[in-house]
Amino acid sequence: MKTMQRVSLVFGLFAVLAASHPARAADVAKGGDVFAEECAECHSVREGKNKKGPSMFGVVGRKAAAVPDAVYSDALKGSGLTWTPDKLDAYLAAPKKFVPGGKMKYDGLAGTAERANLLAYLATLR
Repeated sequence: MKTMQRVSLVFGLFAVLAASHPARAADVAKGGDVFAEECAECHSVREGKNKKGPSMFGVVGRKAAAVPDAVYSDALKGSGLTWTPDKLDAYLAAPKKFVPGGKMKYDGLAGTAERANLLAYLATLR
């Protein structure tokens, strides 16, 4: 195979993989809309501003149950979780299943595209 054909093949495969990866296709603006519709009643995006639940400012990469003055379940406190995108995705899909005994009163966000958009938005909160 000629070098140009190999380069084209590699870039073609990369393009297919990139397009199929949910995080690459995520829309931050749509994620902000999802947050407003699904999360804002209980969570703030402002640093240090807790509501019923903790602030989501800096949530990606943060240890679970680590926001000062926020109230957490014993299950979440003892989970040892760090909120990586994959763990946030699983939690947002089914919070009660992912952290049994947790107290978040939310059944989950079923749509993978909505979760990808929400995660993209949450990652901007720094």
